[in-house]
Amino acid sequence: MADAFLQAVGLTRRFGGLTAVNAVTLDLHVGEVHAVIGTNGAGKSTLINMLSGEMPASEGRVMLKGKDITAWPQPQRARAGVGRSYQRTTIFPEFSVFENCRLAAQAKQPRAWAFWESAAHCGASARSAQFALELAGLLDEANRPAGALSHGAQRQLEIAMCLATQPQVLLLDEPLAGMGSEETERMLSLLERLKAAHAVLLVEHDMDAVFRVADRVTVMVNGEVIASDAPQHIRSNRAVQLAYLGDAHESHI
Repeated sequence: MADAFLQAVGLTRRFGGLTAVNAVTLDLHVGEVHAVIGTNGAGKSTLINMLSGEMPASEGRVMLKGKDITAWPQPQRARAGVGRSYQRTTIFPEFSVFENCRLAAQAKQPRAWAFWESAAHCGASARSAQFALELAGLLDEANRPAGALSHGAQRQLEIAMCLATQPQVLLLDEPLAGMGSEETERMLSLLERLKAAHAVLLVEHDMDAVFRVADRVTVMVNGEVIASDAPQHIRSNRAVQLAYLGDAHESHI
């Protein structure tokens, strides 16, 4: 496999006497969905926050294309191609779907020197927004108020807003949360399309979805990685079975 696009190397985060993430190492590759699973409190969101630059690491390194970016703040990482979505919806509900994406694209390409020109006239931002909506399957909804979209479509819009910044890494924190079966199918299809040109980290609680879409699965328990392998091997891993469901239910993973 080609060199990793984004790497966590011995990444650790402490809050006083609590170690939320302990010496986690993982690789993200373009063309691969790498899922991180674990029960509540396992450290998954803290890991994403460190990878995206929103939270400093106590120890360890973050590498982007072989370059140490551990000290880079979140805006610098975003400009370098690291995008993320959040557990909670972060759209602007009163703006159109297109405007949400255009604003995200504009954040990647600020034009502070053009203070006399309307931001709506920025052709580069408009093109990025249109491309992102097409890729996310929302082009037909471009003129609708974002708040009028279904929950699933709003989650798609969040990913489209991320795509409008032209990332090569996508850090997705529970994008399937609260979705029905139809919406889940659309999101899984989107993830399959996106991985061809992106390195995707997926934090998710829906195990059926994880095992359908992931190329690799990393399992965290109490801030530590207990297994990282192809989905079929994770499914039969005894330590993972015990961590999730205990002795009596291991066959259900």
